[in-house]
Amino acid sequence: MLAHPSTIVYWLGIISGMALKALPVVRERGVCCDLPQIDAGWAERTATLMKALADPTRLTMLAALWKANQPVCICDFTASLDLTQPTISHHMAKLKDADLVDSEKEGIWMYYRLRDDLPAMTRRLLQQLVAGSGS
Repeated sequence: MLAHPSTIVYWLGIISGMALKALPVVRERGVCCDLPQIDAGWAERTATLMKALADPTRLTMLAALWKANQPVCICDFTASLDLTQPTISHHMAKLKDADLVDSEKEGIWMYYRLRDDLPAMTRRLLQQLVAGSGS
């Protein structure tokens, strides 16, 4: 239920007659503390890696490459994952952009493998992820 207009006017009169005290500013935004220094390059590289890993198809492809004894043909991914070649190529391009895989062409086919020079942190992360991938 709304207050009667005369009641509102009455209270406004009382409030306007009161002395108001300005409260001190306890904390000003952005002035309190500095964040710890974080390397922006590290953040960018890690975000690129995590984006590449944030897809079930790409995780499956990485797990297959991790477990493979030799480079894997793009045609094997196409057949095993029941996806078209352009879709597989798109996912593989994302993995290449994240510096996770290398490729080589033999005849008409592209063969992929994990990069030999993956950073130790990336290798440990992939090892943990693949350990949970089953057999």
